[in-house]
Amino acid sequence: MVNIAIVGSNGKMGGFVARAAEENDACQTLFGVDAYGVNKNEFPVYKDFESVESEKPDVLVDFSNPAALDGMLDYAVKNNIPCVICTTGYTSEQIESIKKASEKVAIFFSGNMSLGINLLIELSKQASRVLGGSFDIEIVEKHHNLKVDAPSGTALMIADAISETLEQEPQYMYDRHAVRKRRSKNEIGIHSVRGGTIVGEHEVIFAGHDEVVTITHQAQSKEVFAAGAVNAAMFLAKQPAGMYCMSDLLAEKFS
Repeated sequence: MVNIAIVGSNGKMGGFVARAAEENDACQTLFGVDAYGVNKNEFPVYKDFESVESEKPDVLVDFSNPAALDGMLDYAVKNNIPCVICTTGYTSEQIESIKKASEKVAIFFSGNMSLGINLLIELSKQASRVLGGSFDIEIVEKHHNLKVDAPSGTALMIADAISETLEQEPQYMYDRHAVRKRRSKNEIGIHSVRGGTIVGEHEVIFAGHDEVVTITHQAQSKEVFAAGAVNAAMFLAKQPAGMYCMSDLLAEKFS
């Protein structure tokens, strides 16, 4: 049984993680840490890590705020507890702190916790190795009308992963309306759609001569990210210190 502690347990994603852990026979929530709100859970919730009593989880799962990072990493390193970090929006200095902590404890750090989207990334890399030299590559991402950033961080993850497979570093083209010229071969187009309540859709298009290959993922609920985080926690509980990501989890699943 893997015992987890949820950082940001009173938030929406924290609630999804608690539910995913409850539905998993091999995982349970030991306690939560959340600076805001009252406890609406069956497990204890502490305001900060200094308030945590004698419980010691096997893994921390973080869906909170960048401001909580320092306290979480201090607690993790002092108690030798691995961390699944799902929060985004970190500064470059904070990312360096995460990397430094990974020298002492196992850290799982990914911009998207969906197993499906990370499988899409791996499949896109394989397709790019085969088709990238002769097929044009375009990425289309769709999200709800409240999402502020564009393109999505996941779209950039996909583009960066594909770029690693290409012989020449490509140019990311975000918008073509101001540039009236023929599409260059050394280019990855990235396009954003915002509307309604779309949770998240990503499509990678490989367009060649007289044929098109598309790889698509649709997230129909944010619960898929919570399920991915619980899977990551169970994977990380048995790993030595170091930095891990979804590629490592997928490699284990398909080994």
